[in-house]
Order: sequence, then C-alpha cells, then structure tokens
Amino acid sequence: MNRPVPPLTGYQKRLFVLLSVATFFEGYDFMALAQLLPNLRVELGLGRGQGGWLVSVINIGTMLAYFLVRLADRWGRKRVLGITIIGYTVSSFCSGLAQGVVSFALCQLLARMFLIAEWAVAIVYAAEEFPAQRRGMVIGVIQASASLGAIVCSALVPLLLRTSLGWRSVYFLGSLPLLLVALLRRRLRETERFASWSSDSIFKKVSLEQSFLHIFRTPYRNRVLILALIWTMSYCGIGNVITFWKELALSARGMTDAQAGALISSAAVLGMPLTYFVGKILDRVGRRKGAVIIFIGAALATVGSASFAQHGFILASLVLCVITVTGSQVVLNAFTAELFPTELRSSAFAWSNNLLGRIGMVASPALVGMLAERSGYVVALQAIAVFPLLALLFIVAMLPETRGRELEDTAKLAKGRVSASEGKP
Repeated sequence: MNRPVPPLTGYQKRLFVLLSVATFFEGYDFMALAQLLPNLRVELGLGRGQGGWLVSVINIGTMLAYFLVRLADRWGRKRVLGITIIGYTVSSFCSGLAQGVVSFALCQLLARMFLIAEWAVAIVYAAEEFPAQRRGMVIGVIQASASLGAIVCSALVPLLLRTSLGWRSVYFLGSLPLLLVALLRRRLRETERFASWSSDSIFKKVSLEQSFLHIFRTPYRNRVLILALIWTMSYCGIGNVITFWKELALSARGMTDAQAGALISSAAVLGMPLTYFVGKILDRVGRRKGAVIIFIGAALATVGSASFAQHGFILASLVLCVITVTGSQVVLNAFTAELFPTELRSSAFAWSNNLLGRIGMVASPALVGMLAERSGYVVALQAIAVFPLLALLFIVAMLPETRGRELEDTAKLAKGRVSASEGKP
C-alpha cells in the first residue's frame, strides 16, 4: 500500500522557490555563451577551432567547482550555497567588463565554477529536504528552472545586442537579480540531515580525516567512477548541440542571426513547459525507465537538429533537445544525490560530476570545434549522437532503481551493490 505523500511545509515551499531561482541562472549563463559565441568570435578575432577552445577553457570552471562542492560535507550546505551565489554574481558582472579574450575567459571560468557549485549544492539540498515521494518532482522542477533561464536569455540576447553595450549587457543584466537571491539566502536553514550528522560526536573527527581521495577508500568508490563515466558521456552529447547549433545555422543553413535566434527561442519556449514534468515522470515510472525515454530522445534530437534543413523539422528537433538536455540532468541528478550517504553526498557529487564527469564538458567543445574546421558543423554534431546512447547503456547495466526510497535506504542499496561487485559480504 502506497504511503500518503506529506504536503510541503511553508519553509519547504520557500526553499523550493529559492533553489529554483538560483538554478535559473545555470540556464541563463549557458544560453548566453551559446547565443553570443558567433558575436564573441568576431569581436575577439577567433576562428571556429579557437571558439571551441574558448568554450573548453571556460568549462574548466565546472571542474574547479569540485573544491567548493566537497566543502559542503565539512562546512555545511547553507554556507557553501551562500558563497557560490555571491561568487557567481560578482564573476558574471565582471564578465561584462572584460577587455579581451583572456580576461573574458577567466571571468567566465570563475562564473562557471561558482554557478555549477551552486547548482550541485542546490540538488543536494533538494534531495535532503524534501520527501522521497516528491524528490524526483522537486529535482525536476529545480533543473527545469534552468530551461526557463535559457528562455529568458534567448529572448533578451537579440534585444540586448542592439544596445550600446552589446554582448556585455547580457552579463550585466543577468547578474543583477542574484543580488536579491544573495539577500534571501539569509533565511535559509541547514538541511536537517546534515545538521543531524554534524551534531554527531564523530562528525568532527570524520570530516577532518576526509582527505582528497577519502571517498575512494570507501565502498562507494566504484559507484563514483560509474556515475562519472555516465556524466562524461552525457556532457559529450546533447549539450554541445545547444552550444554550437547557432554556428551550424549561420554557416551551413544560410540563416541570419535573427532567424537562428528566433528558432532557438521558440524551441526553448515550446520545450520548457514539458521539462517541468520530467521529475514527475521519474517519480511515476522510475529513474531507469525514464532514462531510456530521455537518452534515446537525446540521440534522436542530436541527429535531427544537425541533419534537417526545413525549419519545421529543425524546430521539432531543438524542442526535443531542450527537453532532453534538462531531462538527462534530472535523471543523473537523482541518481547522484540518492546513491550516497549524507556524510559523502556532496563529495560524491563533486567527484562524479564536477571533477571527473565534467571532463567531457571541457574536452568535447574543443573536439567539436576542430572537427567542424575539418568537416563542418553538420558532421561534427551528428557524430556526438552516439554519446547519449553509451550513457544509457551504462545506466541500464550498472545503476539500481531508487524511485520512492528514503535516502538512508538508497545509500544502503548503493553500498550493498558496490560491495557485491567487489566480492565483499
């Protein structure tokens, strides 16, 4: 018999809004670079390959986020989230002040570092503070807020590019609302699970003993590596479609900047409402079955967006891209947050996503750029359709179902599966 789902408390509702607003800027910042890349290349005098390298350098910040995220297991979720919100606000504003490719890359690298750390801690907050029966929905809506951020950014960019400040205004405007979020964070409480763990007499001893490689001396080491591989393949895939599709549209489809921007904006608007249902679907059918639907859709969207020439088919493919970019992250967010105990949850997320998993996000744009110089963006984007299918293969083969389980239960399940794979009792 299914247990009744408890209603959200007033604090949980406020937390839900705060985390969603914070995650909104992940989509905004990601879409800003994707939309502005052709303009930046022209102003900064970069070729296609150099544009790919610029994206890769900026994405190194997503790996550096590791050092902030893992501190959440020592300093607490609340403190680290506050640091990341303020850090991203300052870095994003400074991006608009950049005077050359080096300063722009550095500011955006730091912005990505704080932003991705903020996103990761927000997902940990969501996993620890909301009931198991609603966890998929909450994580899904928080991640879908990034799609809303992408919509707002894609709608604003064509308008802001016409201002006297040009592309710089995108970063100035995007950083201002976070000042309000920085103030609201003061009403945030530490998660009950972390507060309970940190009050334990062994917390100080354990937290101080957690070295850089500590998690690899626990039974969860294999789980970290498996999730890191899945994250890497996921980042090598459909995210690059959003980043480079405008380049493809201008160079291979003969579109104007306005036409390409309109298609991206329309896709974001049409796809965004559906992204809010991804989490509910995962709570209904489970993480593994949901992954089958989403990652196969991601492969089809990648091929379609690169192959079709008719605007109607392109739009349909881009809509599916928007849905599956968000959907794939919701699936992997759920698995990564649910398969580790409280004392290792942030460290596990930091290792599997930020440090190891983001290797694909850092390396693949440079590879796409180099392939595009040699064979064009059509071939380059078609080639990466294999990665979501490889990610799905490992999900189905290696990860257990976690739907509807309390975090304490999923942690035991993860530990049991890892121990079994190592031949331990």
